[in-house]
Amino acid sequence: MQLFIKQKVFSWGDKFYVKNQYNEDVFCVQGEVFSIGKKLHIYDMNENELAFIKQKVLTFLPRYTIFQNDIQVAEVVKKISLLNQRYVVDGLGYTIDGDFLAHEYEVKDGGENTVTTVSKKWMTWGDTYVIDTFDIVDPVIAVSLVIIIDACLATEAQVAANS
Repeated sequence: MQLFIKQKVFSWGDKFYVKNQYNEDVFCVQGEVFSIGKKLHIYDMNENELAFIKQKVLTFLPRYTIFQNDIQVAEVVKKISLLNQRYVVDGLGYTIDGDFLAHEYEVKDGGENTVTTVSKKWMTWGDTYVIDTFDIVDPVIAVSLVIIIDACLATEAQVAANS
């Protein structure tokens, strides 16, 4: 399955849609405007909540929790790495390895099997991600992981700009 995320530049409260390969909206992602740490909800097109992402604040490394039906299904932790982006997805047994400069990421299961790939398109207005996921992966989880990667990258860019 192929999905596309294009975030709108200057959107208040982080609201954007996830589209399928036919350019149809399949999910809506909406952030909470006044919250401590990022809090994002993923809805289907009937406004049913499919996932909730919550940033843990006051941690040394970025840490996000994914909930489905009010149950924690995963915790994503960014790891220290000098050359690449690396995340561990506790609860699902996934790892995410990425090339920071090329904006290419691979989600792997507990072994070395790639279950999802993510590419960030260059030279677009707003961030555009292409997600290729295999049938064994819940597309809502794949979208959640991409949102978390994007949030980590945005935070790093903001810290670098303020330095």
